[in-house]
Amino acid sequence: MGRAEPQIVADTIYRVAGPDISDPHDSLVYLLDLGSPVLIDTGSGFGFEKVISNIENAGFEPAGISNILLTHCHFDHIGAASMFRRRFGCSLFMHELDAAIVGRGDNRLTAAFCFDVVFEPLPIDRILHGEDGHLQLGAYEISWIHTPGHTPGSISLCLDREGVRTVFVQDIGAPLLKEFDCDPLAWRRSVEKLLALDADVLCDGHSGVYRSQRLVRKYFERCLQTVLGQ
Repeated sequence: MGRAEPQIVADTIYRVAGPDISDPHDSLVYLLDLGSPVLIDTGSGFGFEKVISNIENAGFEPAGISNILLTHCHFDHIGAASMFRRRFGCSLFMHELDAAIVGRGDNRLTAAFCFDVVFEPLPIDRILHGEDGHLQLGAYEISWIHTPGHTPGSISLCLDREGVRTVFVQDIGAPLLKEFDCDPLAWRRSVEKLLALDADVLCDGHSGVYRSQRLVRKYFERCLQTVLGQ
């Protein structure tokens, strides 16, 4: 069997972490080339060195990563955030509602207890307020949308480039578990907002990449049917 390598999603989008290429505990982590590399989530930290290697194998210097966009507060997505900041000086972005959770080191709502670790308080450098906004990162702008339900401060990200709309949703299809204070009504409204974006490409934090508006819409509709039991 060959050595696992980073996945090229598009000319400017790479997957640099996940159970198959870094560590079984990791979510999928995406690197965007926006003139300078930007990470969407970091993985758990268990596969940190392999993620670094994957970034290098994708043709980027990890030290060039100035910004990390954290989609929500769960450990498999943010466990390595403090490692990236400590080694490379990255700035961490997160919605205010989940920033409060990681800022106080909440072991339950970060799901850190599921990984048999203690989550240390993590201060966020750039806190996102409200329902949506735009971030100028490198040469391009990326939009963020507050999509609560899975966690209070979950966000989704939207990149429009050369006529293609790519949306990063990470855990939109995950079960809505009571132990994490999930909110099914808020989640449904979030999925409806995402459907309205008419994305061409969907990058999810666990189920992978979907290409074409038809497949993206089908994925969201299947989530509504299975997660809410419709």
